[in-house]
Amino acid sequence: MEPAARRSGGVWEGFYRVIMRRTPVYVTFVIVGAFLGERAVDHGIRSLWEHVNAGKRYEDISVLGQRQSEE
Repeated sequence: MEPAARRSGGVWEGFYRVIMRRTPVYVTFVIVGAFLGERAVDHGIRSLWEHVNAGKRYEDISVLGQRQSEE
C-alpha cells in the first residue's frame, strides 16, 4: 500500500508560510498582537466595570464634595 497522500496547504501551514517563516515578521507580529490585544482587553474590562458600577462611582454622585449651606 502506498502511504496516504499528504494534504497540501491548510490553515497552520499557511500561517507558517506567511508569519512564522521569517524572524523579523514573526517578532513584529507578536509585538503588534500583544499591543492590540492588551488594548482590547483593557477597553473591554473598563467598559464592563463602568456598566456594573453605573451610578455608584464618585463621578456619578452629584452631592459629594459640596458643603451644606449654614443658615
